[in-house]
Amino acid sequence: MRRRRSLASQLLVWQLVVVTLLLCAVGALTVVQTGSNFRSNEERRMLSVAETVAANSLVQEQMGNWRLLSAPAETARSLSGASYVLILDDRRLVIASPDPAQIGSTLDTRTTALEGRSWTGTVGDSIEAHVPVFDPVSRKVNGMVIAGAEEPGIFAGALSQPVDVLRYLAIALVIGVTGSLLLARRVKNQTLGLEPHEITALVENREALLHGIREGVVGLDAQNRITLVNDHASDLLALPDDALGRSVEELELNDRLRDVLTGRATGVDQLVLRQGVVLTLNRMPIEGAGAVVTLRDRTELLALQHELDASQHATDTLRAQAHEFANRLHTIAGLIALKEYDEVTNYIHQISSAQDQWRAEVSACIGDPAVAALLIAKASLAAERGTALRMEPDSVLGRVDEALSADLVMVLGNLVDNALDALSSLSADGAQKWIEVGVMQLDDEVQVVVRDSGPGVAPELAEEVFRHGFTTKAASHGERGIGLALIRRACLRRGGSVNVSGSVFTARLPW
Repeated sequence: MRRRRSLASQLLVWQLVVVTLLLCAVGALTVVQTGSNFRSNEERRMLSVAETVAANSLVQEQMGNWRLLSAPAETARSLSGASYVLILDDRRLVIASPDPAQIGSTLDTRTTALEGRSWTGTVGDSIEAHVPVFDPVSRKVNGMVIAGAEEPGIFAGALSQPVDVLRYLAIALVIGVTGSLLLARRVKNQTLGLEPHEITALVENREALLHGIREGVVGLDAQNRITLVNDHASDLLALPDDALGRSVEELELNDRLRDVLTGRATGVDQLVLRQGVVLTLNRMPIEGAGAVVTLRDRTELLALQHELDASQHATDTLRAQAHEFANRLHTIAGLIALKEYDEVTNYIHQISSAQDQWRAEVSACIGDPAVAALLIAKASLAAERGTALRMEPDSVLGRVDEALSADLVMVLGNLVDNALDALSSLSADGAQKWIEVGVMQLDDEVQVVVRDSGPGVAPELAEEVFRHGFTTKAASHGERGIGLALIRRACLRRGGSVNVSGSVFTARLPW
């Protein structure tokens, strides 16, 4: 199996390739430019040599005498460092040359010197300059001087310059390799030592995890803009399709949800109501990068918890009744033991009268069996806690459908329990504690009013108790979280409402 290269080695190889190609391109350009400069300099130098020879009076006067012209040509060649200096007459015959075999031969070369104009250029492997020789009397062209130098190779020309190009290219290559090594190390540190295939696998696993789990996940940047959101979170929060990239403050969210998402509300398992659904949110800040918020739907769990609470309340009610009956039986047994038979009769009559009176009062006002049974049972629980439970005189309710009956039982039960909890937390100062329940059946709704003798909810917390739902411990009316949240949800589901003013809670449940 072929071994997979590490990210650092891949980056190093690619950086070296890029640096090498760049240096090669720069080196080639430098060499070409250097060669061009070398040719230009050599052309000027050869032109100067040729002009010097052509301006020699001996050359101008003795153009036909090759013996006399060889000396100035050879002198100019040796002094200038040219490869050769040739003197030709107007018929292109070589009169003077460092190669004796060339003397007397005809040199066929392109030139403008015989026309009276100097010429420079490359002929074969040599750089040549052609300069015309003028007759000193007639000023006609009677020959020309050719000065030439062999053109070195491209690298030799570059190395002959004052700047050693290859040396500097080597230094640049060393710097590039060192920079590539440092860059590869830095990238490896920033990727936590993960290789490309591992990063790809992490991204794929993250996408599968985000869209596969039953929890909602929302990612936020440092400016509280949404950077990622999975399908479940989008459904639970009812986010728009263009939520990605938008700030939390721009979205149509309630204040409580904004506080949790932005971190203004801290703590674990923050509970929020969103469109009738109870959500549990946990926010994990990421230093310098924002935060990740996870959320779960707690509606079903809370419904089960409410049922469990209802069962617990029913158990408490039965226990209270059993305790009350036991006390009454003990009282009757004691009176019998004292042979106070008349007192026994009066005591039993008093007990039955009080119970019959409450049952009669509830039965006269409440026609729904479930609601009536709840109120009768709550009376025993209230009596055990030293609280009187009474009906508002204007209360009236007929038999209603099962759904509304269930909602009324839930609303009444929670309101009465909250009132009992609030009164039980008060210090015993001799004042009578009481709870008054009113149930009014109107044309299109049922109105439930529960008031008590407690201090009530402070005005500034009147809306807070419902908005915060499960975390209203600051409310003076006791810990009402679950009950109030479920009450409000039931009322809103039916298109109704619930509010509090002091110690009076009013719930409206439309038919």
